[in-house]
Amino acid sequence: MLPPLPTTPPTSAETRLVYVLQHFRAAYADVPTVSIDYQDAQVQLTDGAGAFFSQTNPYPPEPQWREWQGRKLPFFFGPPADKPLLELLPNGRARIYADLISAAFYLLSGWQEYYSEARDRHGRFPFAASVQHRYGFVTVPVVNYYFDLLKTAVEHVTGRPCRPRRWAPEAPYAAFITHDIDNLRSAWKQPAKEALRQGKLLRFGRQLWQHFTQPDAWDNLEQVQQTVAGYGAKSTFFLLPEHRPAASGTPNADYRLTAPGLQGCLQSLAAQGSELAIHGSLGTATDARLLQTKRAQLPGHSIGNRFHYLSWEPRRTPSVLNQVGIAYDTTLGFAEHFGFRHSYCHPFRLFDFQHGQAHDFLEIPLNVMDATLYHPNYLQLAPDEILPALTPMLAEIERFGGVCTVLWHNENFDPANEHNGPRQFHALMEYLRSRHVAFVNGQDICSAVVGC
Repeated sequence: MLPPLPTTPPTSAETRLVYVLQHFRAAYADVPTVSIDYQDAQVQLTDGAGAFFSQTNPYPPEPQWREWQGRKLPFFFGPPADKPLLELLPNGRARIYADLISAAFYLLSGWQEYYSEARDRHGRFPFAASVQHRYGFVTVPVVNYYFDLLKTAVEHVTGRPCRPRRWAPEAPYAAFITHDIDNLRSAWKQPAKEALRQGKLLRFGRQLWQHFTQPDAWDNLEQVQQTVAGYGAKSTFFLLPEHRPAASGTPNADYRLTAPGLQGCLQSLAAQGSELAIHGSLGTATDARLLQTKRAQLPGHSIGNRFHYLSWEPRRTPSVLNQVGIAYDTTLGFAEHFGFRHSYCHPFRLFDFQHGQAHDFLEIPLNVMDATLYHPNYLQLAPDEILPALTPMLAEIERFGGVCTVLWHNENFDPANEHNGPRQFHALMEYLRSRHVAFVNGQDICSAVVGC
């Protein structure tokens, strides 16, 4: 059952303005001081939300589609059809005939998930229930385009440019390469089952013999690290401390963190520059005490988290992360499709609906997961379709100087995987390197964002 909606005060226009402008100013290196408001301001906005944010409807009226910077974009809460998006006025003023603040707040805050009752069989808000799916803009960082429109108005008013954030000198954007470690001991199982199903007992016996006498093909964390390091990048490993299945029977890890040799391997990874973080097991997304207990099992001090199965309950999970003191989370992407779950390509802070302000932890959006690309329930892309499908999304991140978060499980570094395996990973990394990205980890991102 879903947690009941807590009693929350209406989200006022002032609250929305403060929250969105906090993120607007963080997206650029130096935003000049300028008044931005719905009336009597240097940059004046149109108020189009009406009573929407004093109610609990998860979905606003259908957006209007207008063009900005050569792209058709959805504008929620207006604008008036007979007005331009932006009017640059004399005497240091500008008028935006759209409620950019309310539209950006709606997408960034997670409003649709918080107030929607839709959940999939894993308890997650499904892509099919999202406005991104309904209106077809999951691969477009719409909030960044809203900010670009606002930036243009600010530059006109002040006569000063707003430079985009840079994650490293001369790097147009950043890439965050991550690995969820769910399985280390199970590469042999599917080939063995297939051999048994076909009645090929000799092959079945060979699989068992290899299992008991040789390292598993998925026990490959050092190989993963070396592969990533070959591109001048560094890995972040999300480790799953729970080996027992959830009450539903859904599996957690197939290994124990205390297994002989694994602790030494993890210490070696950390000594060579990899980041170790918690992969919150099933149930921890709604239980702060359990998440804290599991986090304590990791070697060192983990500041980051990604929940197993991308578990996330909008009405509980953010407060769980705050209670545990997680500095950053990187769970929020749609399992069913690559892109932008909150229509934004920068790290950001979710909105705390109960207290009317941003949450403490930093959310680093998840943009592409290997399982999304080839899974019977997801996109089922052919191997050579993967990079062409991702390239337009990556170009959007580059355009706005954002962060591309990649999740590639260690098991998909197995050469036997020809669908979303090492060849497809190499193609993606070659592309990123060719675009001169800054390869960063979660700690780097936190250090670069003020207040993390």
